[in-house]
Amino acid sequence: MNYVWATATHQGRIRERNEDSVYPETSGSGEGPIIVAVADGMGGHVAGNIASSVALAAATAVPDDAAIDTAERVLAGNEAITKRIEEQPELAGMGTTMTLGRFRSDGVLEVAHVGDSRCYLLRGEELRQLSTDHTVVAELVALGHLEPENAATHPQRHFVTRTLGLGPVAVDELELELEDGDRILFCSDGLTTMVDDEAVKHLLMAGDDAEATAWHLVEAANSAGGVDNITVAVVDARS
Repeated sequence: MNYVWATATHQGRIRERNEDSVYPETSGSGEGPIIVAVADGMGGHVAGNIASSVALAAATAVPDDAAIDTAERVLAGNEAITKRIEEQPELAGMGTTMTLGRFRSDGVLEVAHVGDSRCYLLRGEELRQLSTDHTVVAELVALGHLEPENAATHPQRHFVTRTLGLGPVAVDELELELEDGDRILFCSDGLTTMVDDEAVKHLLMAGDDAEATAWHLVEAANSAGGVDNITVAVVDARS
């Protein structure tokens, strides 16, 4: 399988700094294996930008073609934050989400995920969220205590239940066999809280290349208010 990818990140219109991190930081193409990841430092916590960058650096320190499980990469990020806090106790409390994908040369995508950043698959005209949000609201919806249409306005919609950097953490994992023409999106919640899934699908289907699409998504979030940092990675699969 051949892959073409692009990434984009912006601090948004309200925040004073960008606490998101993305890997890789430049666009490119290749046959795989390729690692792509988004990490969203916890807003309101100490040094979220440090947490996301430290975790992502650790998760991607091993070469993309190394025989290491994607969940192990994410856990390496968790351990790196813990170690940094031990060295600098004033950073205690910092944390980050991470959604990481490994695109294998055989066309299989491996995803490891913690938090409320997301991974989507666009296949044909169907957009499907592959990751599960680790939030209070998502848990309430799953239990049937909250209707999905009310989730976006719930007062606890920003409460994340699982992050890196705050102790032992469980990592969600999934595998997907990709098809020619699939488009994968990784993003922080700075996109999804500003732009609904239907609008995201429209932008992904617009026919633009990965680079243009990534920046169109960022622009859409900023046009809608840009209240948070916005980070996206777009990957196109071609056989």
